[in-house]
Amino acid sequence: MVPTITRIESTEFSFPLEDTGHNPDGFSLVYEPGTTTERKQFALKIHTDEGITGEYIGGNSPGAAQFNVVADYLVGKNPLERERHWSELKRALRKYDRMGIGPMDIALWDFAGKYYGAPIHELLGTYRKRLPAYASTYEADENGGLDSPEAYADFAEECLDAGYPGFKMHVWGSDEWRDIEREIETVHALGERVGDEMDLMLDPACQYETFADAVKVGRACDEEGFFWYEDPYRDGGISQHGHKKLREMLDTPILQTEHIRGLEPHTDFIANGATDFVRADPEYDGGITGAMKIARVAEGFGLDVEFHAPGPAQRHCMAAARNANYYELALVHPELPNPIAPVYEGGYSDYIDAIDDEGTVPVPEGPGLGVDYDWDYVEANNTGSVHVYE
Repeated sequence: MVPTITRIESTEFSFPLEDTGHNPDGFSLVYEPGTTTERKQFALKIHTDEGITGEYIGGNSPGAAQFNVVADYLVGKNPLERERHWSELKRALRKYDRMGIGPMDIALWDFAGKYYGAPIHELLGTYRKRLPAYASTYEADENGGLDSPEAYADFAEECLDAGYPGFKMHVWGSDEWRDIEREIETVHALGERVGDEMDLMLDPACQYETFADAVKVGRACDEEGFFWYEDPYRDGGISQHGHKKLREMLDTPILQTEHIRGLEPHTDFIANGATDFVRADPEYDGGITGAMKIARVAEGFGLDVEFHAPGPAQRHCMAAARNANYYELALVHPELPNPIAPVYEGGYSDYIDAIDDEGTVPVPEGPGLGVDYDWDYVEANNTGSVHVYE
């Protein structure tokens, strides 16, 4: 008898981030002593008649809103038919950004691993079990944290001493704070302090207002030998023409495709010469199924895929991809913990001290995602927004 999905539950919950606020624009988390920010996430359970539940905690409100479109389709279906479900959900959400597919697909992979008694990376095909990690910072601030070129260089040196082989800077993320000359000074400060010992990356998160600003900062990256330059300016990270031109003007490799959704746009970005490294995210890009399709396309073009953000799904994807360099340990800060929900029981961690002496993190070895969630915490902190599909 084939397994059948009997019920799907989605629970929104919140958790506090102490000494954390927002930049003046209100969009990015930054260090702000004395301020507590509440953050929300979603906990997903896919129940089956096998008594095995596929689980995933993560996601965001736009993605969770799409559960209302697709969850009823999954109830009554075989949870092992992931490829068929992925294709159907992709069509059903064709008018939207398809962010709702990711959590559902990851939970289906979690079910499959538990069903077969194997970690997801074994189902995908294991390439490695230790993942080199880079320290990926919070955005800069004006509050005594990452507030100067020297502060960034000091923190990079701390991360180097802790064992990290790579360090990525996020910039001053608002019009009120931004100064391109200070951004350039920070690039040089990092290069001069640790550039001979670490791979350095820069991610402006589409903050620079003009192509000219992106070129100016990119040329500083060239001088300091940066490993990659990611999503620099206000095209929103989606202009193939703009980034092809930027590649032609710089020596530093470009990392794009975090802000485009789906297999075909990623493929077109690569085929049109608009990026060097390729971004994929199992939560954003249609789950583990979608992220691994992107990884294989990148491999076919001879390029490397870099999985976005930390998490157990990302670890399993990277473990099964030869053409990947670094695990993103994000977001880190000299005064703040990683802004993740405290929902993991056991030894799993994505905090700054999660690396070993070689600068690597392990891939979970338990069935499915290989992590145990604290469902009591989710229930105790739920916002009252609980949806059940059956």
